Amino acid sequence: MLDILVSSKTRVKILIRFFLIRGSKGYLRGLEKEFNETSNAVRVELCRFEKAGLLMTCYEGKRKVYMANPGHPLYDDIMNMVYKTVGIDQIVEEVANRTEGLEEAWITGNIARGIYSDTIELVLMGNNLDCCHIDRLVKVAETNIGRRIMYLAISRDQMECFFRERPHLQIWRRGEA
Repeated sequence: MLDILVSSKTRVKILIRFFLIRGSKGYLRGLEKEFNETSNAVRVELCRFEKAGLLMTCYEGKRKVYMANPGHPLYDDIMNMVYKTVGIDQIVEEVANRTEGLEEAWITGNIARGIYSDTIELVLMGNNLDCCHIDRLVKVAETNIGRRIMYLAISRDQMECFFRERPHLQIWRRGEA
């Protein structure tokens, strides 16, 4: 969806990188490697976002570090668009809200790092989860978002060990809107 509204692939990568995960930070050379883009292409887009007030900067040593500006009037709107582009809204609607016994849902892998990926790695934490039912729900969500979803159903005890060395982004918790 973002690639239709925003013509620059580098801009889309920057939006996903900084607006998917609150507090995400990055610097020019790191983003250049992460996006597999030239430093000039990344620098030009970062400057545009900074000039528009969508990104803020600070220095960590000699590095200029960029992060989303949560005080910008469009921050929440852009964040919602990024969530919809990635498919998180559909995963919550089609899978998390309809799974009996589910306590929490998490995204892990590249997307949890803020890197676009064609495959969404979903971790469902709960007790006595019906994997056959989840398979059906995941297929519907995959069709709606046009991406593959790999999921893992785990218990709370397994969660701590599983997430120890992995980036993770919580997208749903029972009882929260």
